[in-house]
Amino acid sequence: MKILQFTTLALLLALLPVTASGQGVVSAATPEAVEAGLEILEKGGNAIDAAVAVSFALGVTELAMSGLGGGTQLLIARPGEIPFSINGSTISPAATPTSATKEDLLFHRRSTIPSTVKVLHKAWKEFGSGKVSWAELLQPAIRFAEDGFEVGEFRHLVYRKYEKELKNSPYNTRFFLLDDGSIPAVGDVIKQPVLARTLRRLAEFGAEDFYEGEIARLIAEDMQANGGWITLDDLRNFPEPPVVPALHTTFRGHDVYSQPPPCGGWTTLLGLNLLEQFRPQNLAPEHPLRGRNVLLALHMAHAVRKALPVTDFGDYDEQIQKRLDKDFAKNLLNTGLPTGTGADGEKGGETTHFTIVDQSGMVVAATASINAYFGAKAASEKLGFLYNTYMNDFETNQPDHPFAIGPGLQNYSSMSPVIVQQNGQSVLALGSPGSARIISAVAQLTELWIDHQPPLADLLALPRYHSQDLKVFYEQPYISPEDRTYWRNAGFEIAFPTYDLDLNGLNAWFGGVHAVAKENGKWTGAADPRRDGTVGYTRE
Repeated sequence: MKILQFTTLALLLALLPVTASGQGVVSAATPEAVEAGLEILEKGGNAIDAAVAVSFALGVTELAMSGLGGGTQLLIARPGEIPFSINGSTISPAATPTSATKEDLLFHRRSTIPSTVKVLHKAWKEFGSGKVSWAELLQPAIRFAEDGFEVGEFRHLVYRKYEKELKNSPYNTRFFLLDDGSIPAVGDVIKQPVLARTLRRLAEFGAEDFYEGEIARLIAEDMQANGGWITLDDLRNFPEPPVVPALHTTFRGHDVYSQPPPCGGWTTLLGLNLLEQFRPQNLAPEHPLRGRNVLLALHMAHAVRKALPVTDFGDYDEQIQKRLDKDFAKNLLNTGLPTGTGADGEKGGETTHFTIVDQSGMVVAATASINAYFGAKAASEKLGFLYNTYMNDFETNQPDHPFAIGPGLQNYSSMSPVIVQQNGQSVLALGSPGSARIISAVAQLTELWIDHQPPLADLLALPRYHSQDLKVFYEQPYISPEDRTYWRNAGFEIAFPTYDLDLNGLNAWFGGVHAVAKENGKWTGAADPRRDGTVGYTRE
């Protein structure tokens, strides 16, 4: 892994005032988070400033998917520059036993050391505009926590699906229910006064308080009282999130960038390299051969991820170069798949993604998560946020496994935000939640946009595919008899997942993409109709 060192000249250029040349766009999973991002952009903040505000607001208003107790990955492109990443991986506590079993990973023990607050603070401090204070960035989230927010349709469906687990948890999940202990209906207002106090303290005392101050002390006390492994030393010793080069490939005359390990960006880019090999190219979205091509490419990319995992998250350059070489994709199609065992890649999981472009053309694609709906189903009584479940991503009872559980480890992830550039200018940015389906959603939508450039809203509403472990998954409930015969003869099982979270006739199992794109010379945005997301624009 190469740590980016920004030259003095580059840093000085970043601090120079930038004349707004366009309209800012925010696409995120709740209207409240979009409101927060626009508020910051209108104050003169840049896309990083807005991303910090959006992320904190999502932790309040889409609390089942992300929050202070989770992790955040950022992919950033400043105008005229190659995109770079901030690796916001969480880390397993120092007390994590290598002998831990799945049965041990309950409630507080499911949580790794959270990275989100540290990632957001680093991004603001090093790449923010300098025009908006840290405290100002938290004000929208504090407002939504104190005054409440209206629960949207998708968020209600999530509540309904996990009602029993929330009500049965002994660890303060009542904070996220109505006063009478019931789940909220669409339009009901949820207030979170305990979380509001925590956010106010973060605003006043800064991100350091989460890792070294009063908030850190309260996290450690809560963990100790409830059998968790995170200690005050874990929080104090949490490393500075590294700024690293984004991974890169080309696809039909475009440069495509994504998140490095431990994230799944290399698998997404490999999927695009495979799709580029198929003939004929540029097939229409509804063409049956395109569906087969996409599913075959996704199957191969996911299989390579499992058979040849990237296991060194600090020194991966040589491995990634080999996997993203165009000849590697050609050889896969000619010689078949490798064998081996690595990341399963399909453990459930839930996430949020948002994308922002500011008036200068700076782009941020951010994926944040507590890893499962409502995370560990446990929150601190004195802090009011949910812990994550990233400990579940490690392998137990397999000490020789490349991702065996242990102390001080980063967990592998499917997060794959993408930024596409043409002639050195950003033209598309997107990402998704959905565990391994993140990779599938991002790869196929990137391919479709580059090949056909449909209106962004139309692109996100198209039915999606996923393929993994000799299974092909269709979002549409119908496929042709010819396709059924093709897949069965090839040894694949055909599946139409049910998820209990369907919205607008679409299945949220296939992701929740939020994107911005340059259309007819102007930035536009779109929100996935599978979720409660919206898009907002700054005043021109």
